Amino acid sequence: MGNGFITLIIVSVVLCAIVFLFRVKIFSLFGGNPEEVECYTYATDYYKIISAGIPFYMIGQGLNGSIRADGSPKYAMASTLAGAITNLILDPIFIFGFDMGVKGAAIATVLGQILTLAMSIYYLTKSKNFVINKDALRIEGRTLGRIVSVGMASLIVQLSIVVIIAVNNNLLTKYGYETMASTGNAYGAVIPLAVVGIVMKVFGIVISIVIGISLGGQPIIGFNMGAGNINRVKETIQMITKLVLLVGTIAFLIFELAPGVVISLFGSHNTEEYMEYARLCIRIFLGGIILTCYIKSAAIILQSMGNSVKSTILALLRDVIVFVPASILIAMISKSIVTMLWAAVISDLVAAVVGFIFVSTEIHKLEKILSTKMVTD
Repeated sequence: MGNGFITLIIVSVVLCAIVFLFRVKIFSLFGGNPEEVECYTYATDYYKIISAGIPFYMIGQGLNGSIRADGSPKYAMASTLAGAITNLILDPIFIFGFDMGVKGAAIATVLGQILTLAMSIYYLTKSKNFVINKDALRIEGRTLGRIVSVGMASLIVQLSIVVIIAVNNNLLTKYGYETMASTGNAYGAVIPLAVVGIVMKVFGIVISIVIGISLGGQPIIGFNMGAGNINRVKETIQMITKLVLLVGTIAFLIFELAPGVVISLFGSHNTEEYMEYARLCIRIFLGGIILTCYIKSAAIILQSMGNSVKSTILALLRDVIVFVPASILIAMISKSIVTMLWAAVISDLVAAVVGFIFVSTEIHKLEKILSTKMVTD
C-alpha cells in the first residue's frame, strides 16, 4: 500500500508537469490543428484545467482500488459515485449558470475528482489494516515490480483507448476533406473529430461497465486460485463472461438500431453531414462491441489468473498490434474516413479469437490440475 501510494504521488506529479510543458506537441500528436481556431481554443481551455487535476484523479483512483482490496467495495463505489454526481451537478451550473463553457466543464470534473480523493483518504485514516508510516513509504524494487507486473494489463486496457483516439484523430484530419458525404460536401476535419470524440465517450462508458464487472470478479478468482478451489474459479469466469456478453449485446442493439438517439444525447442541432457521419461511425466502429467487451474482460480474467503475459498480449493485440496498422493501411488505400472505421471490426475479430484461445487454455490447465488432484486424493 505504501509503495503504491508514494508511486502514485510521484508519477502523477511528473505526468502533470509533462503535459503542461509539452502541450503543443501533445495536441499535435492527437491531430490538433491551430488553423481550426475555435476547436483548438476549446481544447486548450479544457486541457489546462484537466491537466492540473491529474494528481487528484490518479491518487484518488489508486486509493479506491486499495479500499476495494480492504473489503469495502461499497465505500469505494460510493466515493467514485460522489465524485461523478458532483461533476454532473456542477456541469450545468458552471457551463450555463456562470457562462464558463468548456472551462466550467473541466472545473466541475476536477472538483469531483478532489471529492473522491478526499473520501478515499478519509477512509484510510480510519482503516485498521492500512497504517502508512515512513517505512511503508520507502520504495522497494521487488514490491514495486510486482505492482507494475500485475497492473500492466489494466494500464494497457485503459491506455489503448488513448492510442485509438490519437491514431483516429490524425487520420480524420488528414482524409476528412477527401471524403464526401451524401450531400456532396466533404466531412472536413472538425465534424469527424467531434463525432469520434463522442463515440469514444460512448465506447468508454460500455467498456467501463465491462471493466467494473471483470474487476469485481478479480479478487474472487485470485482467492480461489490460491485456495485451490478450481470449480469456483471456473464458475466465476463463466458468470463474468455471461454478464459481459449481455452488456455487449445490449450495447450492440442500441448502437445498430438507434444510433441517432445515441448521438442526439450529446446535442441535436447538427448539420446533415454531422449526423450522417455519426450514424456511420456508431454502426461501423462500434459494430464489434460484443467482441470488444469479451476481449477487455478476457484480458482482466487472464490477469486475475496470474498470467500477466497473455493478458498484456491480448490487451495490446486489439488496440495496437492490429487496429493501428489496419486503420492506417485502410485509410491510405481508400482515402476515406468511413472505410477506415472497419479497422475496429477487423481487430475485434482477430483479438476475440486469440482471447478465447488464451482463456480456454488457462481453464484447461485448471481442469488438468483438478483432475490430477482428484486422482491423488
